[in-house]
Amino acid sequence: MASSTTRPEIPHSTEEDGVARRLLDSSATLSYDPQTEVDWDTPLDKDFHGTSPEWSTLFGTAYWAELTDAQRKELTRQEAASVAGTGIWFELILQQMILRDVYAKDPSQETVQWALTEIADECRHSIMFARGAKKLGAPAYQPRRVARELGRAFKTLAFGEAAYAAILVAEEVLDVMQRDWMRDQRVVPFVRTINNIHVVEESRHMKFARDETRKRLAKAGWLRRQINAFVIAVASYVIVTSMVHRKVYANAGLDEQRAIAEARANEHHKSMLRSSCAGLMEFLASARLLTRPALAFYKRAHLI
Repeated sequence: MASSTTRPEIPHSTEEDGVARRLLDSSATLSYDPQTEVDWDTPLDKDFHGTSPEWSTLFGTAYWAELTDAQRKELTRQEAASVAGTGIWFELILQQMILRDVYAKDPSQETVQWALTEIADECRHSIMFARGAKKLGAPAYQPRRVARELGRAFKTLAFGEAAYAAILVAEEVLDVMQRDWMRDQRVVPFVRTINNIHVVEESRHMKFARDETRKRLAKAGWLRRQINAFVIAVASYVIVTSMVHRKVYANAGLDEQRAIAEARANEHHKSMLRSSCAGLMEFLASARLLTRPALAFYKRAHLI
């Protein structure tokens, strides 16, 4: 007798369904439960950083040179918590955009099932980030109000390639950072685990976002491409400039105004951002989304 859990043969499968099926199979094979995978019980060891020091917004500045080792570690822990808070904010936007995209579609389609799987992943990630930030001894950092209101509008109005390309931008920037952090023995172990989980599972999300962006742009005319290129660039600027909250410096015991000024002028950090986005910019260029107005925002965000 055949097992009731055996997946029946599907007589016809589109290329789109094929991508979704591969992602569903990957998710079934390699996914994590942060509740059990992350060591939540061991007290925070303050001898560790929260991020790779080289990713700190102050690394390489005169202020960084003046900080004690303990201050540097506290700063990177606060910065890690801020990045987590921004991640939660954007994952909530992402979930709403995907739900809106699949609303009233046939749930037997594997693309819809993958979309729901991605939402489930993002729910777990948001809880994981929230618990991680709390364990780092940080407050619940959120983007400034103007960014939150722009996000509210974006999640309501963005659709198609604008939604999926913006998702890709947020995930790609985080991916490069977190690949460094998860391998860095200077980073507190539970944060390395969180980063590893996020990198593995987000790799599937990025694959889907790239595929959806290409597919939806296939028949886009000049005007539609221009509008969406601009929207994606503005969304990217808001996301990237919201990653590190200005209050991380005061909460790390630093002079907030001086730290903000030195962070804004920090050429090392700008270089790190540009290098992290090289692959992303190649993709956007291949999709003809690097228009002149869009480039202005990517340059302001130091992504290119």
